[in-house]
Amino acid sequence: MTAALRRSFDSLSVPNFRRYFKGQVVSLSGNWMQTVAEVWLILSLTGSGFAVGLATALQFLPIMLLGALGGSLADRFAKRDLLIVTQTLMMAPPLVMLALTASGAITPAMIYGLILIRGTLLAIDNPARQAFVMEMVGPDRIVNAVSLNSVIVHSARVAGPAVAGILIATVGVAPCFGLNAATFLVMIWALRGMDPDRLAEPPRADTREPGRVRAAVRHVRETPELAMPLLLMAFVGTLGLNFQVILPLLARLTFDGGATSYAILVSAMGVGSVVGALITGARGKTGMGVIAGSALAFGGLAMAAALMPSLASEIPVLALLGASAVTFAAAINSTIQLAVEPEMRGRVMALYSVVFLGSTPIGGPLVGFISESTDPRVALALASVSGVIAAVGAWRVWGRKREPRPAQVATG
Repeated sequence: MTAALRRSFDSLSVPNFRRYFKGQVVSLSGNWMQTVAEVWLILSLTGSGFAVGLATALQFLPIMLLGALGGSLADRFAKRDLLIVTQTLMMAPPLVMLALTASGAITPAMIYGLILIRGTLLAIDNPARQAFVMEMVGPDRIVNAVSLNSVIVHSARVAGPAVAGILIATVGVAPCFGLNAATFLVMIWALRGMDPDRLAEPPRADTREPGRVRAAVRHVRETPELAMPLLLMAFVGTLGLNFQVILPLLARLTFDGGATSYAILVSAMGVGSVVGALITGARGKTGMGVIAGSALAFGGLAMAAALMPSLASEIPVLALLGASAVTFAAAINSTIQLAVEPEMRGRVMALYSVVFLGSTPIGGPLVGFISESTDPRVALALASVSGVIAAVGAWRVWGRKREPRPAQVATG
């Protein structure tokens, strides 16, 4: 057990990644606080499931539109320097949201505008963060580091909503925005304190030349190890990974709860995600077999979540669902990182961000509309179908790769 636990945290032996880990835990916890507060504020002002889906879509719409630009910048500039700039700029939207909410002048249109600005900065920040992991830890630790990165995201998904739920229930949504702005200072401190000489920076691409993004797309299209995982993530991301929309509606419409119920559901899923990420990191395995198995588990557990009769019974199922979802996403991420050419890593990871996060502008409003017009359980059933179909596709690809090639018969 102790050896497995040590393997789970192997990447933390790298000093730069250890600093990055600490900064990300704090910064992403603040980001989740902001996300929960935004969604609950929109739901309180409008009472509309579609409005909740639209808010989530606007956060990730810029990634779909500008993700390629973010990837090009990540390949052209030092990723650490680029991240310091984006993290600094990302303090502005929550500070404006704090002032408007505290003054009582906030409206849905203002919230949508600030979410869009935050999403635009995220479109530049996210590809750089995805590609920066390899520079910190190298290829030998990449599977473990990607899994630990998932631990960061989902630990924040536990801590952030839990704190947000307490704050919203006691003093309102405004403090969530102020605390989020302050957490970016911790991430900037972590980035500035790194040792640049220990970063394995790849050759920087001259992205001013025309066709650099097209070259990355062509590279993906011609490399099945990149194309198939990206296709699966696009499919499941659009139809299945929309829990930022589903969970608040599940708490309000299905279980007749409030902000506390919502925070409990998000935290339950986050706890499962953390455990799943630690197990994935300890195993250190990736590939189409892991992708297929985790997609099938995701599909089965999403259907189980759709059938749970009460909030109490939903909590453990959501925890298992979170574990399967993070295993699926981490396997795809690490498979892509190992297969991509180093000089194209920023642009290809931007494509990963586009299909992972950029699919939300399509799936978010769709899932919000389905949840509001029928029941959030139907949206969970749709997620189940997406996971099963992805598993079948991955199994077929994996099966073909495992089949031995027929022996060639010598003639003449």
